[in-house]
Amino acid sequence: MTEETPGFDEKPDVPSGATPDDAEPQAASPSSGEGAAPAGDASAQIAGLTAQLDQVRKALDERTADLQRLQAEFQNYRRRVERDRIAVKEIAVANLLTELMPTLDDIGRAREHGELVGGFKSVGESLETAAAKMGLQQFGKEGEPFDPTIHEALMHSYAPDVTETTCVAILQPGYRIGERTIRPARVAVAEPQPGAQAAKDESEAEAGEEKDNGPEEG
Repeated sequence: MTEETPGFDEKPDVPSGATPDDAEPQAASPSSGEGAAPAGDASAQIAGLTAQLDQVRKALDERTADLQRLQAEFQNYRRRVERDRIAVKEIAVANLLTELMPTLDDIGRAREHGELVGGFKSVGESLETAAAKMGLQQFGKEGEPFDPTIHEALMHSYAPDVTETTCVAILQPGYRIGERTIRPARVAVAEPQPGAQAAKDESEAEAGEEKDNGPEEG
């Protein structure tokens, strides 16, 4: 008869339908605290994000400055193009009107001699009107003071009735466009008679003295 040794061959009771592995005690699950990131790692991540944000802000400031510079350059370019366009237009108009000035002179002379009549008068006045619309202005009048910047003296004389160099005859009118002189007025000028002003001053002084002294008492 065989003897059984208690405690060696005995197996723990296993519920029906369960495997023997289920009977083994499950390993203790790790504590929830072991999976959390340390506080130092979070600070490092925040510092990294802050550095990236600073870089993005710096890049944005640089791009904004570039855009502002390009915008300023474009505005300067537009102003320069507009200024050049106006200058080219003024030069073209001035060249055209310069070619028309001899014809305008002929029309003026015909008017002075009473020859601007009929169809010629209508054409001449239409041409003068068109030139005026394009900005052409005529200048030069008898009796105005001589100005070498806008007058060209072709004849010179002395006159006792002028007190300064004066335009006494307009030989050819001048023309300007705005402030720009296209052609100076060609004039005859007269200057005061040499010594006339001194004699006039002396005469006026003598008259003043006689008036102050009054008539002598008898």
